[in-house]
Amino acid sequence: MEQKEMAKTRLIIYVLMAYGLTYLMGILMWYGSTKGYDRTVFPTAQMMYPAAGVIIGLFLAHKGEKILPAGFFITVLATTGVLIVLALLSVFLPVNDLNIAGMTMSVYNLISQYILIIGSIVALVFLAVAGNEKRAAAGLTRQNWKSAVLIVLAFVGIYIVRTVVSVAVQGVSDGSGMQYVKEWAAMFKNPMMWLNIAALPINYFFVFIAFFGEEYGWRYYLQPVLQKRFGLRAGVIILGVVWGLWHIPDDLFYYTQTSGIQMIFAQQITCISLGIFFAYAYMKTQNIWVPVCLHYLNNNLIPIISGTLSADVLENQNVSWRDLPVAVVLNGLCFGFFHLCIFLYLPVAWSFNSPISNI
Repeated sequence: MEQKEMAKTRLIIYVLMAYGLTYLMGILMWYGSTKGYDRTVFPTAQMMYPAAGVIIGLFLAHKGEKILPAGFFITVLATTGVLIVLALLSVFLPVNDLNIAGMTMSVYNLISQYILIIGSIVALVFLAVAGNEKRAAAGLTRQNWKSAVLIVLAFVGIYIVRTVVSVAVQGVSDGSGMQYVKEWAAMFKNPMMWLNIAALPINYFFVFIAFFGEEYGWRYYLQPVLQKRFGLRAGVIILGVVWGLWHIPDDLFYYTQTSGIQMIFAQQITCISLGIFFAYAYMKTQNIWVPVCLHYLNNNLIPIISGTLSADVLENQNVSWRDLPVAVVLNGLCFGFFHLCIFLYLPVAWSFNSPISNI
């Protein structure tokens, strides 16, 4: 098959997996929401679809060749399949939540976490034994670690600053002033918060496969494609938009039940702004594990910083229109700066000659 035809085929496969499967499962999320069923597995499974689309395309493009980390890729695909089955079971075979030590816990969500742990561990083993050549062929090399560490630390710093300012603004907007800020700051006295923060680097290795699932699709595959077509800056913005649109089923049937339209707009703000930072991080390091790590930190700092220490904080949110201008300003100031960096930073090494970008 000619290169252009293969590129088109791979793009079709990617779109069908990343968007077709996402919106098809979104119909089932809607059905589950109308019945009041647990839908927590759906967003987890959805995170795997972009990488699955890329991997299937790579296997097709290199059929018969042994140049890819097959064990690692098959583990990602198998994990994706199992999570899809769990998501389907959660709406077609619902079960009562568990009650452990006074805490309500979703059975299917608990199983999905174990699946992520098993998948992550097995994937790490296969990745370790794959060899440098196969990892390089799949864009999975770990390089430029000095820059990677600095970028991760910068992200955490910016994240904290944004959170503090957001809390202060919230205190002003609801009239509670410094009282709200003091109540929020008081949670740092909770030892469990610090235990969760200390556990972040360790937990990463047990759940990284889900964040790889997104970033291998967005940053590794689609970013070079869009930048090659629309340019470095415009490609990043467009990627942020399509990344946000990909979240629509979650926005409507998981993140909120009352303010879906507002959540869709809020998601666009988040995905475009974070997408700018993630894109810059990937361009700067050419190391896909950097945006994977950043994505992990972003998602897992939310329940810690919010003080809930539970991922349930992401479900059934209420977003108002007045929240959006604040989000635009905060995210623009915190992460929009890096769009300027993308414009100024035109790395010679950042080319479109990688195995993935010749499409």
